Amino acid sequence: MTMPTLTPFDVDKFLDEALRTVNGTTSWAPACNSFEDERSFWIQAAVPGMDRNDIDISVEDDVLTIKGERKDEAAPKRTYFLRELGRGSFVRSFKLPTTADQTKVAATYKDGVLTVELPKREETKPRRITIA
Repeated sequence: MTMPTLTPFDVDKFLDEALRTVNGTTSWAPACNSFEDERSFWIQAAVPGMDRNDIDISVEDDVLTIKGERKDEAAPKRTYFLRELGRGSFVRSFKLPTTADQTKVAATYKDGVLTVELPKREETKPRRITIA
């Protein structure tokens, strides 16, 4: 039986889930996807209903951090039967691969999904060699 290989993103997810309950208080964090293609690494975060101005993205010491806050709706007193949409502040951090170009990070927000692109450094991309 072979064991699956853990990526830095898997370790980050494990630590995030382990730290969500601190001192008996449960916080929330958006569900995320992380993947790569030939040109970039990608992180997607599900943050429906949030305003892009309530989301902060930073890169420091090879770590990408996404922070935000979903504010409570200003509404009359309600009795919830089910409340699964997290509210309040959240933080998600991802250790970046050494091949990511941290100077060219870009982000978009559409239909409740934040997408962060981290291009790969040119010297690390696969190249096709022409035979002379």
